[in-house]
Amino acid sequence: MSDSDQTTFKRVMLKISGEALMGDQGFGLHPPTVERIAQEVKSVHDMGVEICMVIGGGNIFRGLQGSAQGMERTTADYMGMLATVMNALAMQSALEAVGVFTRVISAIPMDQVCEPYIRRRAVRHLEKKRVCIFAAGTGNPYFTTDTAAALRATEMGCEAIFMGKQVDGIYDSDPKKNAQAKRFERISYDEVLAKNLKVMDASAIALCRDNKMPLIVFSLDEPGGFKGILAGKGTYTTVHG
Repeated sequence: MSDSDQTTFKRVMLKISGEALMGDQGFGLHPPTVERIAQEVKSVHDMGVEICMVIGGGNIFRGLQGSAQGMERTTADYMGMLATVMNALAMQSALEAVGVFTRVISAIPMDQVCEPYIRRRAVRHLEKKRVCIFAAGTGNPYFTTDTAAALRATEMGCEAIFMGKQVDGIYDSDPKKNAQAKRFERISYDEVLAKNLKVMDASAIALCRDNKMPLIVFSLDEPGGFKGILAGKGTYTTVHG
């Protein structure tokens, strides 16, 4: 590892949406995209950083959309949690194909498929340099995978949450619709709530703020972006307490 690749982070949480795994498709998993993200994770893992991951399920099923179409909300949310398990298994397969030992840890026990969530065991996996992918959200309906990422990051003692988006930070308006949109370098959680910036849902933001967990929002579409930001380069927004 060269000096330019040094990082001050020992353990981090990477949160990505299910849509990030779709590639250019409108639905499901795009294996080359999953493999590209796995390579990004491997490049950071090779720096000696311990990595937790939470992946959304919106590429397969979104609980809120299901409930909006007349499905009972609790049932719809459980279906969304199962979608995150499918994504976690796909990411595990891609990571292990590039030589990164990985554990999928589910908040809903399904022993034939993955491990149940036991905090001390998960910490031990991280200490053994295994990537831990936390699936099935918090295991409870009405909570998003953003909240799951904030919860697991806090429980695992992560030093920051890295949120991979399709844009390189937080803007005051949608940069895809407004060419004059301004990107924030740093912003507080209170400002994010006050300005109603759609970064995370309010319960996830409150959890991060109360536990003084920094949030770094960056573009997952930027090749080498995850590693670059950990090495102190690149474009991103930091949300602080």
